Amino acid sequence: MDFETLVARELVRDRYARYNRAGDKGRLDDLAACFTEDGELEARNSFTAKGRQNIIDTLTAVSAELLAQTTAHAAGDRPIVRHFVASLRFDSITPDHIESSAYFAVFHADAADHWGTYRDVLVPAGDVWLFERRLVVIEGTRPGSSAASAKA
Repeated sequence: MDFETLVARELVRDRYARYNRAGDKGRLDDLAACFTEDGELEARNSFTAKGRQNIIDTLTAVSAELLAQTTAHAAGDRPIVRHFVASLRFDSITPDHIESSAYFAVFHADAADHWGTYRDVLVPAGDVWLFERRLVVIEGTRPGSSAASAKA
């Protein structure tokens, strides 16, 4: 494996972390910035958003619905949400295109809420790699999960 490939892999790991941290903190502008200008975010069986502003608008609506369904927080407080990523696999790496996939689990303050798989295509943009397309497949949920309607 050459140096450029190692750097690209680390930049993709960083992009995964930035995406999940932004989502956990409710920073949708930062989350959308993880995508190319016309990037696409799809949550299978739930929504598809294309372009940064559409991603922000869609996740704002989804967040409002999830917050309304979440009772494990004090009035006015954001619920605790933590994404954990495992088994990141690089399926294809070229200088202008990376395909990767990983498992994820989302925890709320009291328990695991839902889990599944990310399937991604990333492209270079200057010194970083951005999502051109992210498919989120929710494979399981706990009873009463706010993500149950998006389960594959």
